[in-house]
Amino acid sequence: MTETRQSGKRRAVRALVRRLPLLGTLIGLGFAVWLVATNDLQAVATAFGRIGVAGFVGVTLVRALVLVVCGIAWARILDGLSPAPASACLILRFVREGINVLLPVASVGGEVLGARLLTFWGVAGSLAAASVLADLLFQVGTLALFAGLGAGLLTRIEGAEAAELADWTLRTLAVAALAVGAFFALQRTGIVRLVEDRLAALGRRFVREAEARPEPGQRIQGALDAVWAPGRRGRLAQSVALHALAWLLGATEVLIVLTCIGVDRVGLTDILVIEALSQAIKAAAFLVPSGLGVQEGGLVLVCGLFGIDAGTAIALSLARRVPDVVLGLPSLLVWQNLEARREGVRPAAPTCDRS
Repeated sequence: MTETRQSGKRRAVRALVRRLPLLGTLIGLGFAVWLVATNDLQAVATAFGRIGVAGFVGVTLVRALVLVVCGIAWARILDGLSPAPASACLILRFVREGINVLLPVASVGGEVLGARLLTFWGVAGSLAAASVLADLLFQVGTLALFAGLGAGLLTRIEGAEAAELADWTLRTLAVAALAVGAFFALQRTGIVRLVEDRLAALGRRFVREAEARPEPGQRIQGALDAVWAPGRRGRLAQSVALHALAWLLGATEVLIVLTCIGVDRVGLTDILVIEALSQAIKAAAFLVPSGLGVQEGGLVLVCGLFGIDAGTAIALSLARRVPDVVLGLPSLLVWQNLEARREGVRPAAPTCDRS
């Protein structure tokens, strides 16, 4: 009876975990609708209409450039370790983003599927997973630095709200620093070996069947050791720099939209603060798919510090969702095409360092 009860509890927990992204989607969507409905709809529509086709094209091109930079950063991690060309990482970086922003999955769902799809280019499942783990570490770590820059700039702004937000951000970053450090330590030590067998059943769902029972040299910890090898520090440093550049480029989207709307009272420093803190707020709610509602609320909060009204802030958020659709839908089609062509993939190659 006790075992039956425990089994029932485990099934209930698993069911809840599976439904968390959908629950987050509903909550976020409800919050977004409430946020729009409780503000001046005419002001939102007017600001959104001022952006124009040129503004939407500009924002979409900047987002595409950001994803290309992130794809190159991922490719640098794999350089010398896999047979996959850099173009594979570029394609799959768009697919990862499309899955994260358009499907009801947590903001790491695209990374899981991205690792799986990378095996279609003959990359061992263990190395694909290791490369995504390292890529996520660099992405989160550089976001933390970017948010720290934003918080530092925010402390120069007078007002209790600015001081309170800066204090909250810095305290949150202190916790994030511990999490990033633990994430790095997890990859650099042998702890992964202790949990890998326990997670093997789950992992087999996201790698090729040939990877179902990996040899010792193909385990994720072994692949992580290859990624972090001392001779690869130059490639890893390049990946970090590219991710940092990508976050800075993202501020260009804010600049384009606000310029098109006609907001000319904010400077470059203000734009950096808006981008850094809104991205940090969105990342903190990673369980909410695409940051629905969170992105809008974060922009309303941060933009308000610079005298930008809520209608303009919501229009800015809506404009930044245009590239999600314009780039995301084709990416999902690419994903389905890759799945359809799965039979023609190459066998996985062994992990090696060609440096």
